[in-house]
Amino acid sequence: MRTPPPHEITPLLLSWSRGDQSALEQLMPVVYDELYKLAHSYLRRERSNHTLQPTALINEAYLRLVKQDFPEWQGRRHFYGVAAQLMRQILVEYARTRAAYKRGGGGQKFSLDEALTFSDEKSAELVALDDALVAMAKFDERKVRIIELRYFGGLSLEETAAELGVSIATIGQETRLARAWLRREMET
Repeated sequence: MRTPPPHEITPLLLSWSRGDQSALEQLMPVVYDELYKLAHSYLRRERSNHTLQPTALINEAYLRLVKQDFPEWQGRRHFYGVAAQLMRQILVEYARTRAAYKRGGGGQKFSLDEALTFSDEKSAELVALDDALVAMAKFDERKVRIIELRYFGGLSLEETAAELGVSIATIGQETRLARAWLRREMET
């Protein structure tokens, strides 16, 4: 399957923003391959025999996307950035719920199939990373956005720079600083 050019995606996003639900129906088949790549990039860090498939993650993110009332999309990169954030939130919620359940707290029911499993070690790492990103957002939201776009969203340096309206050099430097801070925060 081909990756659609931005000129096919952006008009559909803008129509959806104006309330055209048929635009959403047309959009999903066009963006599915890229969403699959996002989901796969999240899940490739998990153990090889877990049962969560990228499709389940895409479906849950899709359900959250369609619940938004007339989102104000700024373009395809904005859409993929939001989708990446949603996927991260879904995985973190699942990991937190699973950890609470294992501690005897019962936890709340999560919308992903209960049969889905993560390795305990990777779930704990994802929760620790999310906690560190939340802490970083209190003093530097742009670095958090860079990490989300680059590592969770799969955007290149150039795409991230264009999305945030800064130079490629700035993205490179802030990525290095963010990674160092996150590493230190997660080790303490």
